[in-house]
Order: sequence, then C-alpha cells, then structure tokens
Amino acid sequence: MTREAAPATITAEGLGHDYEDLTAISGLDLSVAAGRTQAIVGPSGCGKSTLLEILSGLSGPSRGTVEVAGETSLVGRLEKSAFMPQRDCLLPWYSAIDNAGLALLNQGRSRKEARAAAHELFERFGLAGFEASHPDGLSGGMRQRVAFLRTLLSGKPVLLLDEPFASLDAITRAELQEWLAPSLVDGSHTVVLVTHDVEEALLLADRVDVMAPRPGRIVAQEPVPFDRPRPADLVADPEFVALRVRVLAALTAARTGDAPIPPAGPG
Repeated sequence: MTREAAPATITAEGLGHDYEDLTAISGLDLSVAAGRTQAIVGPSGCGKSTLLEILSGLSGPSRGTVEVAGETSLVGRLEKSAFMPQRDCLLPWYSAIDNAGLALLNQGRSRKEARAAAHELFERFGLAGFEASHPDGLSGGMRQRVAFLRTLLSGKPVLLLDEPFASLDAITRAELQEWLAPSLVDGSHTVVLVTHDVEEALLLADRVDVMAPRPGRIVAQEPVPFDRPRPADLVADPEFVALRVRVLAALTAARTGDAPIPPAGPG
C-alpha cells in the first residue's frame, strides 16, 4: 500500500468566494483538528461543495485565508488533499483495480505497483473477485467503494468527501455508512465530509458544522460525544436523537435567519 503522510490540520479564516455577481461564501471560519473527521451539513446551494474545492486547491478564495497541512497555495493544497466528488468518476475503459490505482499511476508509479497496492485492500473493501470488472459491471455501492479506495490510495493526509453516497438508494447508503465508519477512525487522515444527511454526519463525524444558506458560513457546531466507529442502531439512542434534533434545529435557524444555536460543548 502507498505510504501515508501524517494527518494534518485545516484552517480557514474570513473565507469568501464570488461567482461574478453571486457571493457563494462570506466570512466563513473553519478549523479541523489533525486526524479528526468533521461533517458539514447545510441546505443545497449554501456553498458546501465550493468550500471543498477551495480546501482541495481546485480553486482559490476571493477573500480570506486557507491552510491545509501547512500549505496555503493552490499547488500545495492539491498535493496534500484527495477530493472525492459526488459522482464516482470511474473511467469506463479501466478495470476496477486500475481505477482504484489511478492516483498512484498519476504519481508516476508503474501499473504493476499500482495494482499491487490496490489489491492489498480489495478484500477489506468488499471488492475481492471484482478486480477485473469494469465500472458498468459493478453495483452503485461497489463503484463508490472503488472511488473511495482510489481516494485513500493517493496517500494524502487530507480526505475531502463531497456527498459520497448521495446517489445511492437508502439501503445501500446505510450499508456503506456502516462500512466506511471503521475506515475513518484510525486517525491517519483528517477528513471533511459534506452531506445533506444529518444521521450520516452524526454516525461518521467527530463534529458537525452547520452552514447557513447563501452566502455560506458556519453558524453552529455540535461535537459528537460517541466513540467511533458507531453502530447503525445508535440512531435510536435518546442522546443521539437529542443531538439530531439540535442539528436539525440549527439548520432550521440557519434557513430562517434566526440566531444560531450554540454548541452543546467543546468540539
């Protein structure tokens, strides 16, 4: 497997981003501790995906500062971040194992080396036996597993996940949430997960940040006190239910412009 860098912190201060006359993000402050998983929830169009693009170095902010793993430049952030978009973006002419090893090929590794690194993880990711399959022969859930494996194999310390399960049916989504949870707990990566699903955020993240509608900004934060990985049946726990209600209330307050709800405790 590819060598992984040490986990890294992410910070953004006074972040703003404009698209011509449209202000997508304004006055956004963000802090993610090294080795932690942080979820960001908010209504459609509030700038969540734009924020990930800025963090990843795919674009620069119009205002403010951003630092990822000690890097502030576009190139530096790109070198430290692996970005997984909503769509799996698998190459249809590549096999599953070659899609998984694509990041290594792009880094100059040989196809043999990339395949060997990917093969080590195929069983763990529930993909054993499908190494030679092409994307059109994989289920939606398996395609997302390949896409996440490709992201992980990049060896970068920061993982930016943009609605990774949004296109899946509810059953497959729940299965992949349970599957992904153990992959995020070893502290080897700093993870920012964008999702519309509050339960998903609370099951996977150490803290949930709530974004207000355009212009996007963080208006509430909720630390998640449960040990990870978390079982799916935790959603019935009264403390979990109360936390979910708080996050939903913060989302409602953000939409209506009411005062943000303060976090329940330190994150």
